[in-house]
Amino acid sequence: MSIVSDVSGRSRSDQRRQKLFAAINRASAWLSALGLGWLTPLLKIAAGDDPREQLGELRDSLVFPLMGIVLFLTAWAMLAPQVQTSLGAIPGPAQVWEQAGALWQDHVAEREKEASFYARQDERNAEAVAEGRPEDVKLRAYTGKPTFLDQILTSLKTVGLGFLIATAVAVPLGIASGLSRPFNGALNPLVQLFKPVSPLAWLPIVTMIVSAVYVDVNEAFPKALVISAVTVTLCSLWPTLINTALGVASIDKDLVNVGKVLQLSTLTTISKLVLPSALPLIFTGLRLSLGVGWMVLIAAEMLAQNPGLGKFVWDEFQNGSSNSLARIMVAVLTIGTIGFMLDRVMFTLQTAFTFSSNR
Repeated sequence: MSIVSDVSGRSRSDQRRQKLFAAINRASAWLSALGLGWLTPLLKIAAGDDPREQLGELRDSLVFPLMGIVLFLTAWAMLAPQVQTSLGAIPGPAQVWEQAGALWQDHVAEREKEASFYARQDERNAEAVAEGRPEDVKLRAYTGKPTFLDQILTSLKTVGLGFLIATAVAVPLGIASGLSRPFNGALNPLVQLFKPVSPLAWLPIVTMIVSAVYVDVNEAFPKALVISAVTVTLCSLWPTLINTALGVASIDKDLVNVGKVLQLSTLTTISKLVLPSALPLIFTGLRLSLGVGWMVLIAAEMLAQNPGLGKFVWDEFQNGSSNSLARIMVAVLTIGTIGFMLDRVMFTLQTAFTFSSNR
């Protein structure tokens, strides 16, 4: 009886372990998409898997990347003081970290000024109403300078707007190009002609067109922001267009023939047959487009003077203070970090909406 009980207990324990490992394996895809793949071997070790095998995985996914970062920071700290510029020595990691803290303190101080401004305004308006002078009530927006964090948000808003416009243009054109050989033949020369054009060449043209067309300026979308967003659109739509056309053209022809036999409408064929098969390549194009758009954005903001990260870099360069170079390097590291995070977001969406995706 005790032997049967022991076997039954071990069987239940094995089943629990199998369920736990299955849950960890399902979660590993999402952890990898979020850049947290190194958590998977730790979870498996905690669940009772062979530590030697998992430590090897942990070494590849966490230890080696951390070693690379440490070596980079060490080389940076040692070599930076050796390079002298017109603004002094190249700042090392410590100086850059110090300026990152200073930028955060500037943001906090600016938000306190904003809160104080609105508190004083509310107080004056309340006094005017209490004294029977409602006509003296005035509501003014705070016009303080944008902080580093404000400029990050502006850049994200700009690249988001440009990316949405690019997606809205590129995906339908890519689907039409993949489904129709004549349409693809007519569109391909234009793609090859405009794809290599630099944002610096597009910007003057976009500036003139937007200034002529965008007359009733919306406060939420200033003219400089729209100019930067359209420039991002013109430079970033090509990867999505090309990958969408390739994905649609590569789908199984039997699926298209089934749609014809069933006499499905064009819209139904696209939504039920074409898009599900082409989604992996479409998302690959979207990831590439977002990366290109984020790179293009900085140059566009510099020239369009849109108050984002590009303008921050340009203003610090023009400022020429002893802290300017360190602040520019803070911006560079911020741009790289945000670019990585945007790519992870798109990869997570790709994992969620497609059956197969590659890193």
